[in-house]
Amino acid sequence: MKEVINAYRTQKINVDSFLKTLIKSLPKEYIKSASFLMQRHRYIQLMYGVDETFQQITPVISKKEQDITQIGSDKGHYFVKLQLDEDNIYVSNPYIHHKTGKASLSVVHFVDSTYYIFDINLIYLLEDLKLIEYNTLHDKIKRMVYFFGSLLLSFVAVALMAYGGFVFFTLMFSLQNSDFLHDIFRSIISITLGLAIYDLAKQIFEHEVIYESFHQSENKQYKVLGKFLIAIIIALSIETLMVVFKIALEDTSKMLSAFYLLIGTTIMLVGLGYFYKTVQESTPKDEC
Repeated sequence: MKEVINAYRTQKINVDSFLKTLIKSLPKEYIKSASFLMQRHRYIQLMYGVDETFQQITPVISKKEQDITQIGSDKGHYFVKLQLDEDNIYVSNPYIHHKTGKASLSVVHFVDSTYYIFDINLIYLLEDLKLIEYNTLHDKIKRMVYFFGSLLLSFVAVALMAYGGFVFFTLMFSLQNSDFLHDIFRSIISITLGLAIYDLAKQIFEHEVIYESFHQSENKQYKVLGKFLIAIIIALSIETLMVVFKIALEDTSKMLSAFYLLIGTTIMLVGLGYFYKTVQESTPKDEC
């Protein structure tokens, strides 16, 4: 939603001017023409009327229904900061609509002792004005794919952690017939990888399925990648320690191979540190 609101703020004067011109050009019997207006202008999502005492006097009209339950309710708290212009029109700041959950604007037109309120879907409005590119079908398909992918990753993560737990408990009941050091490290690595993959699935689900975004923040992508790499490096470090201990206990002639593995893991750690340093330097301070 941040990108939508920023796009509106960049073109606020032009968008507000368009809305005011639109409202003045509509048929003055707003409520009777509501169905026609909503079909013609898809960004108009709700309409209703309020009298001079801020009591609602008409149903709340949407594309699908007319809600009469709010007739007679006090809407005064919505008009505290109302400042009509010379055309008796007011355009609110962007907000998240309580019914639709979408970024919205409210336009108020005072005509013949009645305040007519139009709730505008900001996404559709900016799309129709060619200020953003947004495709509802594409967005739904994308969310379904990410949801399915993150769900499968979660199953893989749970399977890895379950396997790590299985190895651990099996080890506890068969200490005499097992390689304790090898099995305990195998359990740790399996659980660590499971947690890393689960965290990756959670990040994908949160950023791509739950939260709507038109331009995915690079900073968020870096955080997802960074957290996943940290977990992988931890798993590799544990594996390196296991190899070093096994070689030290069994065959010290292979210690050079363990040293190379340790150097490789260290290089990955240094690379991750440089990666984070580069991201922090390239990220604007107000987005940190």
